Amino acid sequence: MAHMDVLLQEDVEHLGRRGEVVKVRAGYGRNYLLPQGLAIKATAGNKRMIEEQRRLLTKRETREHASAQSEAERLDGLRLRFDRRVGEHGILYGSVTVLDIVEALKERGITVERRKVGLHDHIKEVGDYDVVIRLHREVSPTIKVLVRPEGAPDEIESPQAEEAAVAAAIESGADEEKSLPFDEEKSLPFDEE
Repeated sequence: MAHMDVLLQEDVEHLGRRGEVVKVRAGYGRNYLLPQGLAIKATAGNKRMIEEQRRLLTKRETREHASAQSEAERLDGLRLRFDRRVGEHGILYGSVTVLDIVEALKERGITVERRKVGLHDHIKEVGDYDVVIRLHREVSPTIKVLVRPEGAPDEIESPQAEEAAVAAAIESGADEEKSLPFDEEKSLPFDEE
């Protein structure tokens, strides 16, 4: 099999970090890495250029790390809520996708590339999900994605308010039990004689 050496211009998962010279299969390099701008050929003629690229990449790396840190502070702990139509058993009629998350972040003034959102599969059920945003290889804040049925009340913010809501629900449930008609003959599991 034919191989080629390339200089990575971006971090490529399971391959290497930016600035590294790696050996890849020729087809992978020619058909994916080079056209996507993720790497350049590491030929004998490019050796001087590669060293200059490494120097520039280290400067760019530190600048991007600082930028990612400031962006991570804005993202860390962020909560996105999606209201969707729900069928039986909490299954969504549509799913929440990476594109939905990117659009919701864009509405809040935060631009994130789709490939940096760490959602492995579409969200198809009601619930709370932690989604990792990979801004940099060392910086990955986590956002909370809340998927709720359409028309559901807004989130309860304080724990005391949540406890009060739960207590009220229990109390109203207890009142309903008291008001139910009780038929002694039908409720006994066996006949007493």
